[in-house]
Amino acid sequence: MLDALVIAPHPDDAELGMGGTIALLRSQGKRVGILDLTDGEPTPRGSPETRARETAAATRELGLDWRENLGLPNRRLRATLAARAALAGVIRRTRPRWLFAPHWVDAHPDHVAATRLVTAARFWAKLTKCDLPGDPWHPERIYHYACVHLKLLVRPAFVVDVSTTWEVKRRCLACYASQFPGDAAPPTVIDRVEAAGRWWGAQTGALYGEAFTAREPIGLRNFGGLF
Repeated sequence: MLDALVIAPHPDDAELGMGGTIALLRSQGKRVGILDLTDGEPTPRGSPETRARETAAATRELGLDWRENLGLPNRRLRATLAARAALAGVIRRTRPRWLFAPHWVDAHPDHVAATRLVTAARFWAKLTKCDLPGDPWHPERIYHYACVHLKLLVRPAFVVDVSTTWEVKRRCLACYASQFPGDAAPPTVIDRVEAAGRWWGAQTGALYGEAFTAREPIGLRNFGGLF
């Protein structure tokens, strides 16, 4: 069903980490979905209803094929067996070629738990003779997008040129006004995301870039996509 399933601990994490790449994949005809693990609430200026409206607006900006929320608890996200089974069921239903998850080192405990959960659920999703719904499925790769909570420069496995879709990312992030208010003191989260995009773009000869890491080797059949 999907080429890529982006798994986000909270609404806005997928857009922060790889909104430009999601928009680029969509422009290339790839089927992309986002699974938000929690509703992200409570936050100082948000509410479940507000976050749902903001998420719907960002989803429209991205032109996503699919988006759902797994309904796990915000601030108390854990890689439990029940959560693993629920996520594995989604993977078997959406059958993505690639999974995207947060980097495995982060200051936010929910982000760390999310990546542990994704790794375990990917394995469970391929199991036979089990009580999981649907047919077995094993995504080819897990790629990890950068998060904003840990100010750590991690050497990426690759950088995606998102110069042509950076404006889409800007519009997506603007949808989350409760999380990124216009009256915040600089440097804001958006300022840091912008600076990171410029940095990774400059390192790779592009205007804007988004960095990704991987624990498994990445194979190439040709060099046509390198720049």
